[in-house]
Amino acid sequence: MSQSEARIALNEFAAKISEEHLGPLWDNLGHMITLKPKHEVIPYLWKWQTIRNYLLEAGPLLALGRESERRVIYLQNPSLLKDGKIGYSTNTLYVGVQLLLPGEVAPSHRHSQAAIRFIIEGDGGAYTTVDGEKTYMERGDLVLTPPWTWHDHGHEGTEPVFWMDGLDVGLVKTLTGSFFEPYHENKYPLSGPPDGSVARYASGVRAISERKRKGYPSPLINYKWSNIKQALEGLERLDPDPYDGYAVDYINPTTGGSADARIGTTMQRLTPGMHTKAHRHVHSAVYHVLEGSGYTVIEGQKFEWEQGDFFVVPPWLWHEHVNTGTGTVHLFSVNDRPVMEILGLEQEEELRDNNGQQEVARTFEPARLSK
Repeated sequence: MSQSEARIALNEFAAKISEEHLGPLWDNLGHMITLKPKHEVIPYLWKWQTIRNYLLEAGPLLALGRESERRVIYLQNPSLLKDGKIGYSTNTLYVGVQLLLPGEVAPSHRHSQAAIRFIIEGDGGAYTTVDGEKTYMERGDLVLTPPWTWHDHGHEGTEPVFWMDGLDVGLVKTLTGSFFEPYHENKYPLSGPPDGSVARYASGVRAISERKRKGYPSPLINYKWSNIKQALEGLERLDPDPYDGYAVDYINPTTGGSADARIGTTMQRLTPGMHTKAHRHVHSAVYHVLEGSGYTVIEGQKFEWEQGDFFVVPPWLWHEHVNTGTGTVHLFSVNDRPVMEILGLEQEEELRDNNGQQEVARTFEPARLSK
């Protein structure tokens, strides 16, 4: 039998077994086990003022209650819509921006997804309650709501408050592990004084009464921006990381591991004029610009950002950051690195060509849905 005849026979054989919902691995191995990470996720950027204006417009239209538990606009990666992945910023991560108005309460519930809150705007009276501990939220704070913990939000102040929500929606949905339960009242009962975990852990020391506490979840639910900023300022006495500048990971103070076991959280500090080298890694990340202005180059495409903006770095794409302003840049990000590390999938590679920096071929322009 000639090679062409054999190929025809194999095609006929594949068609025959497909009727029994079977398939030939010899034809499809490369689709299942790729030479390098393969995905459809594109890098993208969302402007803060656009999101903020739309949320304020939604404010009077949507009253919070059991029919509308949260007022959130999520960051939809357009590349994932065609696969029906509604609300996905990457294949694993969901990011949204939430608005709470003075006097409102976002009712208590719990779910299988891990969640973080990063406070963008508003310093007066907004709080989150996690399993009975009430913590007040200020700009730059990171608040954890671990999986299956009761949590609600309230606002005792006078001005709107905005924060970033980060959840592992895609990961949990893919693993078919999603559960959700509303609490029977709007607020979960309080226990202990407000910010008790901050008093016990945020200073880098612990009360001796906490010696026996181990493991997950993190006993600290609010990582105050004042402490994180001080740590970053201290790092400036050292050499910066060539790829991320002066950067810290938020950690569980009892284990030294990621603050949340499934969602990684990082803050990067770029001094004026800093231009990092390019690298790529398996984990995906969604960034929020807390302060400053500059741009990030992802696979040769320039993404120009300023305070409040969001952008996504998909898996295994070259990326580097540049501070073009006169002040310090602070970039907060959520990522799925902890999961990749647990599964033994995380890898990282540095760009060796062109002194570690990419040539810029084009500048990002937002995609518009055709009408």
